[in-house]
Amino acid sequence: MRGGAIRLPVTPRTIDPTKFAERVAGWLVEHGPEGDVVVSSRVRFARNLADYPFVTKLAPERALELCEKARAPLSELTVAGRMHWVPIADASPILRLCLRERHLVSRDLAPSAEERAAQPGRAVAFSDDETVAVMVNEEDHLRIQAMRAGLDLGTAFSRAQAVDRALENALPFAVSETYGYLTCCPTNVGTGLRASVMLHLPALSLVKTELEKVFMAVQRTGLALRGLYGEGTKATGDFYQVSNQVTLGRDENQLAAELVDLVAAIVRFERRVRDALQKEQRAALADRVARSLGLLRSARFVTTDNALSHLSNLRLGAYLGLWPHGSTSLVNRLRVQIQRGHLQALHARELGTEIAEPSERDRLRAGLLRRELGDRN
Repeated sequence: MRGGAIRLPVTPRTIDPTKFAERVAGWLVEHGPEGDVVVSSRVRFARNLADYPFVTKLAPERALELCEKARAPLSELTVAGRMHWVPIADASPILRLCLRERHLVSRDLAPSAEERAAQPGRAVAFSDDETVAVMVNEEDHLRIQAMRAGLDLGTAFSRAQAVDRALENALPFAVSETYGYLTCCPTNVGTGLRASVMLHLPALSLVKTELEKVFMAVQRTGLALRGLYGEGTKATGDFYQVSNQVTLGRDENQLAAELVDLVAAIVRFERRVRDALQKEQRAALADRVARSLGLLRSARFVTTDNALSHLSNLRLGAYLGLWPHGSTSLVNRLRVQIQRGHLQALHARELGTEIAEPSERDRLRAGLLRRELGDRN
């Protein structure tokens, strides 16, 4: 064992989706640096093994072999404590959804049952605190990611890098002296780095002309602005992801610094618009927050998108003092628990293993929000 590290084995036990849904990871709930605008930071490295074809050309038996080969070094990771191991083929549809909603896996790695069957040899290893996760046989053989609350790309980068180095000492990565790390998608070739930040931009979303300025600034700097769950998703509840796009010929530290600089500018912009709205339209903002609180306390059916929109108003109201007794950590937790998989897991006794119909989920979501928000001023 290298460096005398204590070996913490990947946990083979089955994860109870209900208990998993009840305990939302701290990085998803906490108020981190610049937390009024920046919800979370993530750093991801794409890596492939030299002795195997890319995932798109990987035969099922080779995928299973690679997955088992990766499991051993993953068991030695000590960056964020004990690791949990979940083979996707063995995970229930509800657990797959919960993992996606916690940003631990992608839709591609863990499709829902009605989308398609999980491909052989796919798995995820994640730490107890869920700040570190490694997807196996997603688009690339390994997708290493580290997450933190707020604007904390530095810590996320150092954790992801520590995992990357530990795995590279144990596994033969595919590297070119000319191009750097080789990846399935050409846009990831080079560093294989994708750094992203989740932003909450309710004030800019209220003033569309100002939000368009943000879109243009992101495009000019070669970055990408996406929805709540990244590429191919829409923005809901005024939550957006901004990330780098180009990795070839770029230094990792330079990529992260450019993203931090842009995010800092967006944070200042959002706060200026909030201040202006406070001065010019405080009564209207207070009414908006009160209406959202009143609706969520009384609604009998509510869709995910509507719930996220109203929770966005409450989150803004808590930071602006328009919801004096409000809790941002509660709003952050509810933003996760009202999602489809978590909602199903929290009501497992009532629903069983069958996926609930949309109207039933809307009813259960409304009930959850009434219970959580009903006793607050």
